[in-house]
Amino acid sequence: MRREATDFAHVRHMRSENPKMRERDLAHMLELSEAEFIAAFCGHGVRRVDVRFDDIFKGLAEVGEVLALTRNESAVHEKPGVYDKFIPGKGAAMMLGEDIDMRMFPSVWKHGFAVEKPQDDGSVKKSLQFFDAHGDAVHKIHTRDATDMAAWDALVESLIAVDQDPGLLEDVTPREVHERVPADPARAPELRTRWQAMNDTHDFFGLLRDMKLHRLDALGMAGDELAWKLEADAVTAMMERASQSGLPIMCFVGSKGCIQIHTGPVSKIATMGPWINVMDPGFHLHLRTDHIVEVWAVRKPCEAGHVTSVEAYDANGDLIIQFFGKRKEGLDELVDWRGLVEGLPRAASSQPALEPA
Repeated sequence: MRREATDFAHVRHMRSENPKMRERDLAHMLELSEAEFIAAFCGHGVRRVDVRFDDIFKGLAEVGEVLALTRNESAVHEKPGVYDKFIPGKGAAMMLGEDIDMRMFPSVWKHGFAVEKPQDDGSVKKSLQFFDAHGDAVHKIHTRDATDMAAWDALVESLIAVDQDPGLLEDVTPREVHERVPADPARAPELRTRWQAMNDTHDFFGLLRDMKLHRLDALGMAGDELAWKLEADAVTAMMERASQSGLPIMCFVGSKGCIQIHTGPVSKIATMGPWINVMDPGFHLHLRTDHIVEVWAVRKPCEAGHVTSVEAYDANGDLIIQFFGKRKEGLDELVDWRGLVEGLPRAASSQPALEPA
C-alpha cells in the first residue's frame, strides 16, 4: 500500500531543505527505508525500472566504465570498471570482470530505480539503484566521465516500468530477527572433523547449514589451529601493513543480495573519525571501525593447502567484511599473506595458532 501523496511531498521537501545529506541518512531521519525514500521521487528525477536481472547485467556491458557500489551497515565498497563476463544463474549469478567482481543473488533484488541528480556545476549524476524486500540497498551503479551515456540511456529506457506513480509497489517487509541459539560445545569434535575434511572453502557454508551453527559459534568451537580471535584493531593493522608492503589482498563486502570483491594492493589508507578508508584510484573502501566487535583469523582447507581470512563482525554477530590474500584458484595462498595474518595482534584469550600439518 502506497503512502499518502502528502507524505511524498513532505519527503521531497525534506530533501530540498537538506541538499547535502545522503539519501540513506535522510530516510533514517524520516523513519523510512531507503527504497521508500527514493520511491517518493518517482516523477521527480526518479523512474522505476523493472528488475529484469539478466537484461540489466547483459546491457551494462555496453555502457563502458561505471562505478559499482555495494554496502552494508558498516562498510562501503566502490569499484570503477566495466560490467563484463556476466554469468547468469537463478540462485546465484556472477560478474567476473577484471575490475568488477561480484557474486549476486537475484531473488533478493526486489525494487529498482533510475535516478538523476542535478549537480552544482549543471551536470546530472545518473545511477541505477536496487533494493531488497526490506527496502535496504542491495547494489548501486553510478555513471562516470568515461561512461557511454547513449548506451546508458538506451539501457535505462529499455527497463522503465509502466507504473511511475510515487511510492513502492509493495510495502517493505520487516527484517526477521533470528534468535541466536547457544551452540552445544559437545559438538566441537564433529565440527573440527568435518572442517578439516573440507577441500573447497565454499563447503564452509554448507557445513554451517548442516550443523545449524552460527558462524561465530563455529569459529569459537573450532580450536586455535583453525580459527583464533584477534584484537578489535587487527583490521586496521592488517590494512596498514598490506599498504606498506604492497601485498595484494582480496576484500569482500556484502549486502544481503550482492558480494563485491576487490583484488589487488591497497595504497592510500586514511583514517577519518571512526572510519578507515582506502582511497586508491581503482578502489575505495569506507569501514566503520567502531562497529567492529569481534575479529577472527580463520583457516579453511583447500585442494592446495589452506586459505586464511581475516573476518570482522558487528554487535549482532553479522559479518561486516572479509579479507584474503590474492590467490589464484587451485593454488596455495601467498606465504607473505599468511605471515601477515600470523603477526596480527591476538585477543588475550587466543593462543598462538598451530601450523597445520
